Amino acid sequence: MWRTLSAACIAALAFVGCQEDLYSIDAPDGLQEEIDAIAAEREAEKNQQGDNETLIINTYDVGATDCSSGWWTAFSDYFKIPTGKMLVLEFVNHTTGANNWNNWNLCVTSPDVRDGDNYSEYFVLRSDNYGWGNDKYDGGIISNDYPDLDGDGDIWNDFRAIMADANVVMKVDHSKAGYCYVTAVATSADGKTTITETYNHPVSISEDIQAFLVADGSYMEMKKATLMPSEVAELVDYEPVSLSISNAPQSIVIGETDFWGGASATVTFADGSSAPVDTADVTFAIIPDLTTVGTKTIVLAYTKTKLGNVCKPVTGYYVLEVTNKIEAIDVKNNVPDFTYYYMEGAALNIPTVAFEITATYSDGTSSVMPNANCQFIPDFANGKMVVKYSDEVSAEVPVNFVKGSYAIGAPDFTNGWWTTFSPSDIKVEVGTPLEIELSCYSDNLENWHTPCYILRGAEKNEYCVVRSDNFGWGAGYDGNDDKVVESDWNFDTFKANMNGSLYKVKITNNGNGTADIEVNVTYSNGEVHFQNYKGIKVNSDDLYFTFVTEESYLVIK
Repeated sequence: MWRTLSAACIAALAFVGCQEDLYSIDAPDGLQEEIDAIAAEREAEKNQQGDNETLIINTYDVGATDCSSGWWTAFSDYFKIPTGKMLVLEFVNHTTGANNWNNWNLCVTSPDVRDGDNYSEYFVLRSDNYGWGNDKYDGGIISNDYPDLDGDGDIWNDFRAIMADANVVMKVDHSKAGYCYVTAVATSADGKTTITETYNHPVSISEDIQAFLVADGSYMEMKKATLMPSEVAELVDYEPVSLSISNAPQSIVIGETDFWGGASATVTFADGSSAPVDTADVTFAIIPDLTTVGTKTIVLAYTKTKLGNVCKPVTGYYVLEVTNKIEAIDVKNNVPDFTYYYMEGAALNIPTVAFEITATYSDGTSSVMPNANCQFIPDFANGKMVVKYSDEVSAEVPVNFVKGSYAIGAPDFTNGWWTTFSPSDIKVEVGTPLEIELSCYSDNLENWHTPCYILRGAEKNEYCVVRSDNFGWGAGYDGNDDKVVESDWNFDTFKANMNGSLYKVKITNNGNGTADIEVNVTYSNGEVHFQNYKGIKVNSDDLYFTFVTEESYLVIK
């Protein structure tokens, strides 16, 4: 029966299909476009989870999968972030592991394509607590909780291991108050260790911002991109916690009233950021009597939060001497045997700590005055230092100046790591120690802004790279239990005394597959210290020496 009914239905449909005038469908123009629009709307609805929007990812592998992509050659999709929205990126971080920066890099910009007419960068943040950006960039507020898992005092070897195939969740939050807050949480591939890096930066309060990832000896395996409501309800304000003063005069002559001179003030807020203070916003809370001779304390107050709101004051102070008029000065060289090497025509940062200046005043009294009150002008040709207090008052003192044979680094300390080396490697023969003297000029900001020493072969195969501050690495250094590393540094004062130090470096090829580096350092105040690396494993038949330095300037005898 069912077969009979089915056959009858088919026949009936066939008959109707032959009657053109009985039934017809007049399809409207643009039907396909309407269908596509409805499908797109349904897809968008599917991607919406409440206020969250799942973004389409076109580039799933950011960078070559063998991590061979160089800097600024491989990028993720652009992700636009409106005000009040937060971008959440989930990806797996792959790395060569060669350097700390061979991991994810985040760039936050204006909403335009790279090199477009309106393209500008707010900042670039690296995963290794480093970055750069526009004039609002403040690297001092990057924070992390990177651990020292093996207890060797170096977090970066652990960091590189954690970042290998780590799962990363990165939040880029464009707050309504005009700040971008970045939080990147990386979980090691085994799931045992989680590390976090954070940063915040001022951005447009109304215009969209744009974020994208950049590979560098790394690649990011993208998993998900989501746009969510901002987690920052309002801009966080911070109260000032300290006020520091720099370049204030250390003394003035009685009768003068300008106790501020070319000084400047810097305020530090509770979030760790700092900013210069407009002198119009500073109140001089205490101005002592400047009509009498003696030590005076100037107290300043600042009463604004980071957003400029009035708050309880934070104070800072400095001291200066009110003196009688200086009629003459006498300069003593406390280390007359110290030798300063210099390069003809090059700027030289003359250390002054070795000199003592005694001022004689109009009332016949005398006292030691701060060196910062005078200019130190080297006279290389005549072997003397001209110390100038004013156009009318100056003095001279004999100084040992020796013209150097070559220099390494930049006199303004702008040379980065692994950029400035000796002009050529020097062969170190068995039985003939290599001895070198030099003056080190440094910004005194870090221990390693000083000479570093490299032992290597003719083909640049490194046996060791060792620093002035009792630290090193390399094939002949790492795992070498027979080596001797010794020094007598006081690291509380080490970096503060590097500028103007005299180095005597001795490299010995022992002929038995080991070499020694022995360094004697004399501060410009005459204090002497040593740094030795003995028993470094080398090829005695193929041993060369060279210097490398960072943010320091070496003048070699």
